[in-house]
Amino acid sequence: MANAPLNTALLDRAIIFAVKAHAGTERRGKGYPYIVHPLEAVEIVATMTPDQELLAAAALHDTVEDTDVTVEQIRAEFGDRIATLVADESEERPNGLSDEESWHDRKRAAINHLAKASHDAKIVALGDKLSNMRAIARDYAEIGDALWNRFHSKNPKDHEWHYRGLADALRELSDTSAFQEFERLINQVFN
Repeated sequence: MANAPLNTALLDRAIIFAVKAHAGTERRGKGYPYIVHPLEAVEIVATMTPDQELLAAAALHDTVEDTDVTVEQIRAEFGDRIATLVADESEERPNGLSDEESWHDRKRAAINHLAKASHDAKIVALGDKLSNMRAIARDYAEIGDALWNRFHSKNPKDHEWHYRGLADALRELSDTSAFQEFERLINQVFN
């Protein structure tokens, strides 16, 4: 007896929405389209859950933070649950401060928020953070400490503090292969 086909209609719509929202943008310092990152986040989340709303939220996770899309647009298009998950992944940017000046405060707030977030929000966040950590590990192996010049904080100790804080906030997912890879890459880069 054949398995019923997987219903990916919601995820498909989310991916198309994200592709349009991120159109023409590049992953910082990479030379390839930004959409590669959200798609990798989807793949990572899919290793932890088949929940199509979590997969859709992973596809959309940077649309509010990095494009002109609003949480209200996500809510109208995809519903409350996905909008809340995307909002949970979106960093607040303080008025009047540059990204460099606000880096520590933004990262501290994100870690604290994530520590209190729902299990579902942590799954989406781990998709994002593991994708980021994979890119950092690849680039660090290739160019070493020159990597840190791409970021608003140039100090590798700041990034170590940030990623170890994220790992602590996500520790309830420690039984997943995604979390185990995340922690392994953190230890590899920041040994």
